[in-house]
Amino acid sequence: MAAAASLRWILQLHKDVPKAARFYSEGLDFTVNVCTLRWAELQSGPLKLALMQSINGGPAADPYFFSDNVPQKGYSSSLSFTVTDINSTVTKLMALGAELDGPIKYEIHGKQVAAMRCMDGHVLGLYEPA
Repeated sequence: MAAAASLRWILQLHKDVPKAARFYSEGLDFTVNVCTLRWAELQSGPLKLALMQSINGGPAADPYFFSDNVPQKGYSSSLSFTVTDINSTVTKLMALGAELDGPIKYEIHGKQVAAMRCMDGHVLGLYEPA
């Protein structure tokens, strides 16, 4: 029997790859394995996140391409992270250009959750366990 497939990385498209790599590196402590103007590979534990430069002027009907003439609507991807201190993480991410997408919510059983709208339409979910 053949070996099962394993996840290699998750890919996000960005207009500015070095800026996005800095965002994940400084905001969420990802390790930057490779970073060029067009490509970056970051890592957090076993998770690898690949960042690739978007192609300006891509087809307007394709939500995975950005165009200077067609604004990005909605979110192109959503990633969720467990963090040890949601307030300090939100502060770091906001300093790097992210915005809270609604308030930080405090769940009845003690955990906190937040959604951050980031560059190029990506959203991050943050979860702080009780």
